[in-house]
Amino acid sequence: MKERIFTPGPVELPDRIREVLGRQIIHHRTKEFTEAFLETRELFKQLVDCAEDNFVFFASSGTGAMEASVLNFFQEGDTVIAVVGGKFGERWSELGYRWKLKVIDHHVEWGKSVDPEDIRKLLKENPQTKGVLVQMSESSTGAYHDVQKLAQITADTQTLLVVDAITALGVYNLKPHQWGIDVLVGGSQKAFMLPPGLSMLWFSQKAKKRLTDRAYYFNVKEELKKQTEGQTAFTPAITLILALRESLSMLLEEGIEKVEKRYRLISEGLKEAAERLGLKILPENPSISLSTFLPPNGIGADELRKEALKLGVRFAGGQGKLKGKIFRISHMGQDIMDFPVALSALELALKRLGHPVKLGEGVGAYLEVVSKSHE
Repeated sequence: MKERIFTPGPVELPDRIREVLGRQIIHHRTKEFTEAFLETRELFKQLVDCAEDNFVFFASSGTGAMEASVLNFFQEGDTVIAVVGGKFGERWSELGYRWKLKVIDHHVEWGKSVDPEDIRKLLKENPQTKGVLVQMSESSTGAYHDVQKLAQITADTQTLLVVDAITALGVYNLKPHQWGIDVLVGGSQKAFMLPPGLSMLWFSQKAKKRLTDRAYYFNVKEELKKQTEGQTAFTPAITLILALRESLSMLLEEGIEKVEKRYRLISEGLKEAAERLGLKILPENPSISLSTFLPPNGIGADELRKEALKLGVRFAGGQGKLKGKIFRISHMGQDIMDFPVALSALELALKRLGHPVKLGEGVGAYLEVVSKSHE
């Protein structure tokens, strides 16, 4: 049976990406790679709508770029505020403690979005704060944090706004330079529709002035020198960079505004379908990168996922304190008409587990939303 993946990383790989990944590898110290790498960098500039060369790619998962953010822009003993509202908010905190920063943990109930005014208050109480570390899309809960409002608060201060956009970059029409974000992190296996192993780190001119030499492999200064010349300080993820060039081309061909519109429509359709099926949505302000649901009473989230998997559809489970309590359906890398398949599997799984379901009701609700978008 063919398995369809609806998880927030890895996501399914489009044919155009798989074609690139299947080619014979090239050597990285060649003119061919240099030209391809520089072209990839130019495409990335278009995606983030910023002509500056202030970004690097690392051969790592997104967590590598998160760690690079801590090491390259903060010194031991610096005070930072970590917004802890999910598993990945916890990761910001853990990285801060690991590298001996003074971390102020601002806890947000899982599924809730951070109140920008709480951050404003914390900054007033702690004027020495050098950074605010936050997710844009907290994929462990499905919650969206309004980083544009946070950027308005940090704009005229010494504080850097560091944003994990691993499940937001390539989904939202994200303009870090215009919004006032200082450090932005991305990862390949999300909306870029690639395998894991490549991360991105973009930074502002304000952040550039704070660059340190604390890191060896994740040294942004050294990588920036090399990468602007079309090379890397260490062996790059060659095939992933070539595939990223294709991925960026696909996103830009569609247009990032249309990409965001597509994900918003998917999110709205799944919300309507869930309500018809008697499911509760966890986040109060959902990210459009994924949908996060609480199963009906009496049905375990993991039990439901296992039943859907028997039908060839893989959903993601909960993490940390939400393990076994929620299930997540990723929108990333999917087209609008992929979701009648996912919803059909969900309906059948619910029915098999004894939940009263009128088959086709969720699918119908989703299609009603989709059809109205074209009226």
